[in-house]
Amino acid sequence: MPEWIEIKDVSKKIDGFQLGPVSLSIEPGTITALVGNNGSGKSTMLKMIMNLANPDSGEIRVLGKPVDGKDESWKRHVTFQPQNAVGWNAYTGEDLKRLIAPLYPKWDEAVFERMISLFDIPLNKRFGKLSPGVQQKLSLSLALPRSTDILILDEPTASLDIPSKNLFMDCLVEWMEQEDRAVILTTHETEDIRKLADYLFLMQGGKPLGHFEKDILAAGYRRFWLHEMPAGPLPGELSRTENQLVSDNPDATERYLSEHGSPVIDTKALELEEIISLLLK
Repeated sequence: MPEWIEIKDVSKKIDGFQLGPVSLSIEPGTITALVGNNGSGKSTMLKMIMNLANPDSGEIRVLGKPVDGKDESWKRHVTFQPQNAVGWNAYTGEDLKRLIAPLYPKWDEAVFERMISLFDIPLNKRFGKLSPGVQQKLSLSLALPRSTDILILDEPTASLDIPSKNLFMDCLVEWMEQEDRAVILTTHETEDIRKLADYLFLMQGGKPLGHFEKDILAAGYRRFWLHEMPAGPLPGELSRTENQLVSDNPDATERYLSEHGSPVIDTKALELEEIISLLLK
């Protein structure tokens, strides 16, 4: 399928911090999570996609159009929710809906009312008077009903309690099932990645570490418990303790152990959080 977001060899330098070069494609019908340590450049990437920050080199296209070009029609097809809403504090939830809804031809009032009810959001209070968690719930409730083709979310579950995170993830999955849509989000929450993401794009210190299909990545790492640890390094070996070995090529590891008569007590797939930690190291 054609890419809806195309990032090609994009670089940007900010106060000594070098981001990129980064290349990434986002296809319809997928959720991609940008994952990395604090300060790895994830939020800057989202701002460059929205043409809120300019890359020093490279090109970004959304729906086939360069984001820094004169034709800005692509923006009608994109919803962007930054970490902090700017300029909303003086408005109530009702005010914000009246301002935002008319801008989006496919605004879905039923989705808005359902999320307001699920999250129990008071629409008569000013945004600035709401707690950070309720502000985040209202922001999300104003994002999904826009029904745009592309949804870009910067830390969408930050400040949410566990029940609210689960409610939001259910709403997002249901929203994705209605039409061919694409989501790109940043998150530090492993549960967000596990439940939502189809793909992971890992970044560290401004550098891309890889673009992974989540299920393939999760299946590619295993821990082996052995009666006796072989002296030399094994195929796929990442680390070892007294009787445990972690491998990123479990088939090759298992084959080697079988061929060399090293009995395996047990094996277990690594949790996604541990895999991400290994890659970010």
